[in-house]
Amino acid sequence: MPLTQPDAGAAEERRFGTAGDVPPPGLVNIANALTVVRLMLVPVFVALLLTDGVAGRIAACVVFGVASVTDFLDGELARRRSLITDFGKIADPIADKALTGSALVVLSWMGDLPWWVTGVILFRELAVTGLRFWVIHHGVIAASRGGKAKTVLQVIAIGLYILPGPFDVVRQLVMAAALIVTVVTGADYVARAVRLRRSAAHGGPAAG
Repeated sequence: MPLTQPDAGAAEERRFGTAGDVPPPGLVNIANALTVVRLMLVPVFVALLLTDGVAGRIAACVVFGVASVTDFLDGELARRRSLITDFGKIADPIADKALTGSALVVLSWMGDLPWWVTGVILFRELAVTGLRFWVIHHGVIAASRGGKAKTVLQVIAIGLYILPGPFDVVRQLVMAAALIVTVVTGADYVARAVRLRRSAAHGGPAAG
């Protein structure tokens, strides 16, 4: 009996894969390339910042800004173009923390930023990373608006501390706002991670 049109289509799908199948993204793609560029910019940024001259500070701020832009771009491109890879899942947060962490540590070492501020931010970031691994087999906790606001505030605050000039009041106000949002979103992440684990333990949906 000849195949009808639907049966013929089904046969083609079995031969070539279903129409909805999307091949997994390759390791070499624009999102991963931006992540690698950000990692490579970290030592350049640190070297410029350690020169501690006006020109070095301005150059360091430019490099920090470019690296921060790649942070927003690689995630957006990975989501929109379905370029999410295991390498990106690991390298992206490492690159983020290497950039902001090195900036905070160097600024504190140079006496521009109190060490307790650096300690609070780094503790929160490391704790959230640990929580991600804690719940990784149960689901993914989606980034919240607060988390995105935290990142933007940290980038602006660090940029202001890098730049030379009389911005003391503005620096302190923006960094204070960044600290508050950092702590609040960290506590929210802990609560969502605990709920996710409890939901998974009781057989509920592991929604992020």
